[in-house]
Amino acid sequence: MTAKELKEFTLEEVAQHNKPDDLWVVIDAKVYNLSRFKDLHPGGLSVLIDDEVAGQDATEAFYGLHRHEVLERPQYQRLQIGTITGQQPVIYGRIAGEISDVPYAEPTWLSPGYHSPYYTENHRQFHKAMRRFSDEVIYDDAQAREEDGKRPSQSVIDKMAAVNLHAMRMGPGKHLKGLTLMNGLVKPEEFDYFHELIITQEIARCGARGYGDGLLGGKVIGLPPVLNFGSEELKARVVPEVLAGKKFICLAISEAQAGSDVMGMQTTAVKSEDEKEWIINGTKKWITNATFADYFTVGCKTDDGLTVILVERVPGVETRQIKTSYSTAAGTGYITFDNVRVPVGNTLGQEGGGIFVILSNFNHERWVMSCSSARSQRLVVDECLRWATQRKAFGKPLISQAVIRSKLAAMIARTESVQSWLENITYQMCHMTYKQQAQKLAGQIAFLKSYSTRCAQDTARDAVQIFGGRGITRTGMGRFIEHYYRTVTFDALLGGAEDVLADLGVRQAVRAMPKNARL
Repeated sequence: MTAKELKEFTLEEVAQHNKPDDLWVVIDAKVYNLSRFKDLHPGGLSVLIDDEVAGQDATEAFYGLHRHEVLERPQYQRLQIGTITGQQPVIYGRIAGEISDVPYAEPTWLSPGYHSPYYTENHRQFHKAMRRFSDEVIYDDAQAREEDGKRPSQSVIDKMAAVNLHAMRMGPGKHLKGLTLMNGLVKPEEFDYFHELIITQEIARCGARGYGDGLLGGKVIGLPPVLNFGSEELKARVVPEVLAGKKFICLAISEAQAGSDVMGMQTTAVKSEDEKEWIINGTKKWITNATFADYFTVGCKTDDGLTVILVERVPGVETRQIKTSYSTAAGTGYITFDNVRVPVGNTLGQEGGGIFVILSNFNHERWVMSCSSARSQRLVVDECLRWATQRKAFGKPLISQAVIRSKLAAMIARTESVQSWLENITYQMCHMTYKQQAQKLAGQIAFLKSYSTRCAQDTARDAVQIFGGRGITRTGMGRFIEHYYRTVTFDALLGGAEDVLADLGVRQAVRAMPKNARL
């Protein structure tokens, strides 16, 4: 099919077409014939036949009501009949793989003319590849699945597996040995936490919180206990198929009776008479990826304390969906274990030593959530800066209002401070062993996550005020802001509530206080 030939018109020629049955408009140097579309316009006919719209350059009016992506939809692209003589379009939408030129839309290390001590040239090349992958492979699926509630498409999961993204999301480690990472862009032994930070933040840019967790977030927190504490036989059987995206796993710790209070869990595991199997009974709640998981990393109460056990989806395991504030694409579920029999060989770590397995997993989980939170806040800053400069109120751009500039100033300051603290901790992680991280960074990461999610909630509230009614509307100009405001509290709760983590940070500091410290 040949492309439609576009003609050139003058603004004076367009002005002649200003009646309901002969209605043209100009948007960013492009001429559109709306004569047949007028009755389908969601905003009604009166908007289109306004004296400042019909036959006129309606660029400002259009962008005061619509996102640029509207013009990129095929049904609206077909309405274009020409261009304005001597003019060129200057407004463009999202370009796959490109760095945004909106101030503070990107972290400093990606902004032209700025420098960073943390990122190498390999990190920058890796980022380019990950940005393009996220834009071209993940973004559209994220928008669609966030809306329809289905789990992420298997085709996306398979493409992630092809470049070993699932393995890289586990962080640096022996599990990467022998793998080709991002088509050979980074060697397994050179992969570090800054590479993982890049992966997490690029996925977060999709602005689809439920989908983000659905994109095997359960694996990010559910597989490390298997990697770090499972037997060699268990790892050989389970890990490869999970990292290949063929089987799915989740972390099942939280219960209706025990959230941040891990020691309060009620799910039990008792040995069979021949002591070859665990028999598990109980329930788990708010478990990410539970509805489609094949494996469950389960915290259980046993005779000698807490024990973590890998449970397969066998008879007696039932899951059902829990509807929460974000999309069911996350697969959030309620799990019931009814006399589930599991080989003792599926024990992760020592019997009764489950609390160590669980706590050792928290640092990485909370750090990953801080990475995502920091990038999501930046997405909101980007949206608000664009809106405040294009929206007019009281006859002037919104940005001319001092109160709006004040809100933006606070949002930017919070976002930059979170990213800076995050990068500092990431640097420490790159230079510490796993054991040293547990000793030195538990309090720091707890503080970071608590601070980050508090900042995020303040930013969400300010963003809604800047967008007004559009900030609470699930479609249109403010759809990302509405989504962010509706889902921002997830990060404040998952992995430990803000107040619990802040208290943990203080208790870690008190524990390290020298005995002879005096004023």
